Order: sequence, then structure tokens, then C-alpha cells
Amino acid sequence: MSAPLIDQPVADFEGPATGDRTFRLSDQRGRNLVIYFYPKDNTPGCTTEGQDFRDRFEQFQALDTDIVGVSRDGLKAHENFRAKHGFPFHLISDKDETVCRHFDVIKLKKLYGKEHMGIERSTFLIDRDGILRREWRGVKVKGHADEVLEAVRAL
Repeated sequence: MSAPLIDQPVADFEGPATGDRTFRLSDQRGRNLVIYFYPKDNTPGCTTEGQDFRDRFEQFQALDTDIVGVSRDGLKAHENFRAKHGFPFHLISDKDETVCRHFDVIKLKKLYGKEHMGIERSTFLIDRDGILRREWRGVKVKGHADEVLEAVRAL
């Protein structure tokens, strides 16, 4: 399956999520969705990014927009991460990288001179009809949640 394209429908997908749920894209119809991919729970950048979305959550909700985060961490780690930081949105556990590969966010990365495959911090904005409207790849955390919020306002 190829990655979604701007102004095209996003193929349905599902994955296990916090709150003992199964997240399905098709269940989101009628509401906008911000889906953000991050490398790892409880790391500095990922924590800040989650907190930034948390702190703007009510503004997103007022615009009929839900948020969901995705990483390869397990559900137990996600539940702890979510509780520790008071995230009002759910996190999808993508241990088998199905959702990550669906959005083409698994990339070759370098850390301390060693190469490995990992999640490239990325965010996607899907409208209430399931159409991909914006994507951000190689995201820098500072100011990102505000930029996404502005894009939602522009829908």
C-alpha cells in the first residue's frame, strides 16, 4: 500500500490503542483528525510534542478535530506515558509498524554515528471526509502544534 497523497482519501487502517480500544480511521468520519508519529515514549522531544498537543487539545476539539499519537511502543508504555503527562487523546501502539508503513514514516536514521530504522517525526491532517489535507515530515517540535492548529483553522 502506498502512502496517502494530499487531497486524496486515506485508506482505512486500525491499531490497538490506549483505553483498551481499537482505533479505526473509518470511525473518525465526520471529524477532522491529527495523527502524529513520534519515535519513543518518555523521550524529551516526544514528551514536549505530546504536551504541546495536550495544551491545545481544547482548541482542536472546538474545531471538531481529534488527535491521536503513534509510536512503536507497547500499550503498557503508552498507558504510562499518557497518564504521566495527562494526555487527553489516545496513543496507538504500532509494534509491527503497520500504521507507520501505511504513512511511510519508517526511515533510515542516524544516532551517535549508528544507522537504524526508526520513525521520522511526522504529522498528518485528515479532514472529516477522510481526505489527507496536510502533511509535515521531519518535524521540529518547537511551534509545530501551533502550526497544525492553524492548518485546522484553515480547513
